[in-house]
Amino acid sequence: MEQAALQESLPEITAKGASVLTLSPQLPDFARLWAEEDGIEFDVLLDLGNQVARDYGLTFALSDDLRDVYESFFKIDLARFNGDESWQLPVPATFVIDTNGRIVYAGAHADYTARPEPAEAVAAIPTSD
Repeated sequence: MEQAALQESLPEITAKGASVLTLSPQLPDFARLWAEEDGIEFDVLLDLGNQVARDYGLTFALSDDLRDVYESFFKIDLARFNGDESWQLPVPATFVIDTNGRIVYAGAHADYTARPEPAEAVAAIPTSD
């Protein structure tokens, strides 16, 4: 799920008593700038070196071809933004975790363009009785 889609769904999510947070492998200044530029109002936690994502098997290394595209076309230097030379990114993943710590919804796909719809995650948020 894209961060912008999460932001758009934030009122509905908070109305259900849930919270949103995201992990970013970016260095603090870049993560803060990204959140400000994109109007992100939920918590952005830093996952420097993709340690958490790696622990859960949710990282991938960019191929040399993709790295060239990032550097030449997008003008993105992941080593500079993330503070490491791994050229790895986290797999976009969405989890809904209930108050007992159980994962009640998981959406992750190796193809970063295949992301869950916000409505799927919102529907999985347990209602409190």
